[in-house]
Amino acid sequence: MSTGTRATTTVEERKAVHEKRPAHHLNDAQTRFTNPWPSFRIQSFGMFLHFFWDQAKNAPKPPADLSSRIPSRTPDWAPANASNGLKATWLGHACFLVELPTPAGAARGPRILFDPVLSHRCSPVQWIGPERLLPTPCPAEDIPAVDAICISHNHYDHMDFPTLRTVYTAHAPHIFAPLGNHAHLRSIGIADTHIHILDWWDTATVTAALPSASSASTTTESVPGPFVVTCTPSQHTASRGPFDRWRTLWSSWAVEEVLPVPSPAPTPTPTPTSPGEGQGEAARAPKKVYFAGDTGYRTVWEGEDEETAPRCPAFKEVGEKLGPFDLALLPIGAYAPRAMWSNLHASPADAVEIFKDVRAKKALAMHWGTWILTTEPTMEPPELLKRARLLAGLDEGAFEVCGLGETTVA
Repeated sequence: MSTGTRATTTVEERKAVHEKRPAHHLNDAQTRFTNPWPSFRIQSFGMFLHFFWDQAKNAPKPPADLSSRIPSRTPDWAPANASNGLKATWLGHACFLVELPTPAGAARGPRILFDPVLSHRCSPVQWIGPERLLPTPCPAEDIPAVDAICISHNHYDHMDFPTLRTVYTAHAPHIFAPLGNHAHLRSIGIADTHIHILDWWDTATVTAALPSASSASTTTESVPGPFVVTCTPSQHTASRGPFDRWRTLWSSWAVEEVLPVPSPAPTPTPTPTSPGEGQGEAARAPKKVYFAGDTGYRTVWEGEDEETAPRCPAFKEVGEKLGPFDLALLPIGAYAPRAMWSNLHASPADAVEIFKDVRAKKALAMHWGTWILTTEPTMEPPELLKRARLLAGLDEGAFEVCGLGETTVA
């Protein structure tokens, strides 16, 4: 790269090719969507009325010692001894900052921020609505430079305009969101050049301009850090108000590191080597991350058997097409009452099934312990996750619950 030229992050989008209108589209205008599987059945209006009445009377009260049960720390983001690993920092609910391995010559790896919501309330306004149970581990202003933001859908607990404005103003990341969200992002000042609206199975190759590790570098030097973002299916819904449900799409996301292609070299004279000797950066497989966003797995109404309920096939499809994943970020909360929310929110047992379907090597829990959205006790999700993990024969480290601000290396 020539001195004096400021490199910028570039994005190359590739749309999925369909022979006919995709099953999750309800019209050709791409303005109405659905969950196209037997695993999804919609709640009746009466079920919603009963839930909100019951929640008003019986909303769970968080334990007085919640801050000791969910430990919090100021994030360190990227331990220096983990340059070749995936680094994931939980900022509460479904918000994770993920850093991919550091390319040769770069000071850090590409960073992707998922579903950033750091406001006190997940609500259209900050004077009413669900309040955060614990303080955020850091304010939005302290989030380090990020190269991309992936948004799963536009509910207020997953797409927060104040947080997005703050991060975009500071770092100008490219923002990826499912169909129908362009106007929302433009309305808060995101430039069209940085808005990328994708359908399920659309992909984008992002080449981040990373800071150089050289102490002699100038601010104009950078190192390319490419990765591929794929918009993948999930079982949910989306809306920002009472009249726009089903008019914008929801999704999960897959991110895959792109490794450099090694330069051809003369064939050396064969010599005995120890196992693994000479296996450098290009010899390993690219790291992959799966972010499930907000999703159901099966619809189980009162009196029905969970084991016989149809399961959403999308996750096995993701695992077959894009897996295995080195790290999966999976939701475990907001599932009670089960008959009300099973179609839209995964229980801990559902999350373990998703873990297996997407072929994850390791998972971190999310979508719990941040706001009171449903009626399960605040600390029940990690307890049920432990039980489901044991029943599935998974080691404790395979699917973990981390603390706020904690950085996990995978």
